[in-house]
Amino acid sequence: MLERTAEVQQARDKWQWRGQARPDFAHATGHGEESVWDYPRPPIIAPDFRHVLVRADATVIAESDDAIRVLETAGPPTVYVAAESVRMEYLVSNGTQSTCEWKGIAEEFDVVVGDLTIPSGAWCYRDTFPEFEALAGWFSFHPALLDCRIDGEIAYPQPGTFYGGWVTREIIGPFKGEPGSESW
Repeated sequence: MLERTAEVQQARDKWQWRGQARPDFAHATGHGEESVWDYPRPPIIAPDFRHVLVRADATVIAESDDAIRVLETAGPPTVYVAAESVRMEYLVSNGTQSTCEWKGIAEEFDVVVGDLTIPSGAWCYRDTFPEFEALAGWFSFHPALLDCRIDGEIAYPQPGTFYGGWVTREIIGPFKGEPGSESW
């Protein structure tokens, strides 16, 4: 488990929006919609029992009815499935890591199906901060690179290339990742 350093605390402190109030530029919600501006920061883990399906081409990479979502101010939910719901034979660690000041260190995986290789299509937090220990070992997938669905609905990627949020019709933004959203 990771320990919080002064550098991590500094990264956590930089965020302007923390879910207590919606900014003026946030979209209004309608019936059955969730505003990413109502999600908290620090993020939380929430269970999701809808059917999650991830495919590369026509090959099922992951499938679950017992997923979790990480909800964080300004970002669409990132959906994670337990390792036992992932067909691990299609994932190859590529040696790349990224650090989230809230969750910890993520290991990235290429998705390899036959001759098809999708670089960094999946990731997993192996080394987490104590408050995200429940996320350790769960996998998420980039909807920009793979066919990711929730209850049959295609999940679209949030803007930009860094974050892996899943945008579905009930999720209202705007979303971090867009130009000018670095402080969101």
